[in-house]
Amino acid sequence: MRNFHIGVTVAVLWAASSQGVLAQDQAKEGEAIFKRTCAVCHTTEPGKNKIGPSLAGIVGSKSAEVPGFSFSDAMKKAGLTWDEATLDKYITDPKAVVPGNKMIFAGLKKPEERAAVIDYLKTQG
Repeated sequence: MRNFHIGVTVAVLWAASSQGVLAQDQAKEGEAIFKRTCAVCHTTEPGKNKIGPSLAGIVGSKSAEVPGFSFSDAMKKAGLTWDEATLDKYITDPKAVVPGNKMIFAGLKKPEERAAVIDYLKTQG
């Protein structure tokens, strides 16, 4: 019975560490996608806005609250919280989620790319 408990403990620890490695890999892939599709307008450097606002610490924040950025009236009125589900919807089709926003990005259509970008953004606190 003792060997069974050791085996279960090892399996649980392996699964937990594997998930951490997978999340890191997903975030690295998300960084590459971010650089290719988002970095033209956005940065993840705190306090550094470009054409779009800095996305540092965006996960869990409220819409239109990045200091020093001039948001559209539509985004100011949106009242969104940038959680994973909202970010996923928004980066799928920004104009559908917040009609009248300034973002000209057509969206990321592949769910795995959106998930990777969101995982990357979660690391940019």
